[in-house]
Amino acid sequence: MQTLIRECQNGIPPELKKVAREEGLSADKLAKGITSGRIVIPANPRREHTLTAIGEGCRVKVNVNIGTSGVRCDPDLEMEKGRTALRNGADALMDLSTGGDLTEIRKNILTFDTTVGTVPIYDAIRRAGSAVDIDSDLLFNTIRDHCREGVDFLTLHCGVNLQALDALKKDPRTMGVVSRGGAFHTVMMATSGEENPLYSEYDYLLEILAEEDVTISLGDGMRPGAVIDAGRRAKTTEYLTLGELAQRAEEAGVQRMIEGPGHMPVDQIAYNVKIIKELTSYAPLYLLGPLVTDIVPGYDHVTGAIGGAIAAMNGADFLCMVSPAEHLALPDVHDIEEGTRVAKIAAHVGDTVRLGDAWFDEGERQMAVARRKLDWKEQFSIAMFSDHARKIHERDGELDTCSMCGDLCALKLVEDVLEMKEE
Repeated sequence: MQTLIRECQNGIPPELKKVAREEGLSADKLAKGITSGRIVIPANPRREHTLTAIGEGCRVKVNVNIGTSGVRCDPDLEMEKGRTALRNGADALMDLSTGGDLTEIRKNILTFDTTVGTVPIYDAIRRAGSAVDIDSDLLFNTIRDHCREGVDFLTLHCGVNLQALDALKKDPRTMGVVSRGGAFHTVMMATSGEENPLYSEYDYLLEILAEEDVTISLGDGMRPGAVIDAGRRAKTTEYLTLGELAQRAEEAGVQRMIEGPGHMPVDQIAYNVKIIKELTSYAPLYLLGPLVTDIVPGYDHVTGAIGGAIAAMNGADFLCMVSPAEHLALPDVHDIEEGTRVAKIAAHVGDTVRLGDAWFDEGERQMAVARRKLDWKEQFSIAMFSDHARKIHERDGELDTCSMCGDLCALKLVEDVLEMKEE
């Protein structure tokens, strides 16, 4: 079987035409973006679903993480969370389950008509019992299982190697390693003294992914977990490794994304995004946040959206939803709804740079006209989350204006005066 990259090198696959139209690109430009590694369309050939393009020239996309934990395992709840995410505009889902029958949970989530990703080491650690008991055979068999079950993209922490671990030791961080996948690999290396098999046997990993035509998302296992750690060395060491691994994936015909960069002050986002892009030959960048402050638990979806909008304006392509429950608990349905909506807003703001003047035609121009006319029906038809807006407006009854201004509405006062003068 040819990978999508190889297909695009030989022509334009028919399924790209619809995706190209949705992105406002020509099919030829989309295909060239895929062959150059600047755009990915994660699409496991074993499963049909709506395709999503991620990368240069495409609209900023939003992923939503769902999945059980060892503390709270309710597969039906995770399906409801998935439906809620898609209903509110998610472009992809990731199953991060760590509790219950992981194969069955994954099978159910893969029934959604959307792009789906997983983190195979979560499954591997449950199969092994602990991080120290994972060996390369178990890890690669788990990866192969996920591919054959129909998963479209896999987060794999190949850049968490002995060099990154050495950087972490020499330049320690307050929060240490906060990525679960990164922590598992760190424990494996620190215990055995051996290299991360995903790094040492990377060519073999690429053979598996090429055979199954599954996209690799090169995980940011050394991302900073606190803004005070943003300048430490381990993150940058991993960036350099990911640049090398991104090139090797492209040469092997495997689609790849890059993950990063974690928590960081707002003034560091732009250059971190640009450094990652440059080091990885402008591979699509997938990130959670970045979270720009650590002192507002319960509102991390807001801090993540601030960072996400800035990152997207500087070249990030794929925003991972941060929920209000981040750092506090397993998200519930309300958390998923709020987190998805805020991430979609960040993506829309990020598209100002991608779309240029055309961005104003994505509802901005129409909303301005509808507000000037006090046309509430039109406003709600344009609004991204119209039901929420309508409920707020109608809580004080049906009014021509909003209840904040009432008879002192600026628009109405000026409009009435100008009409009188014209008469």
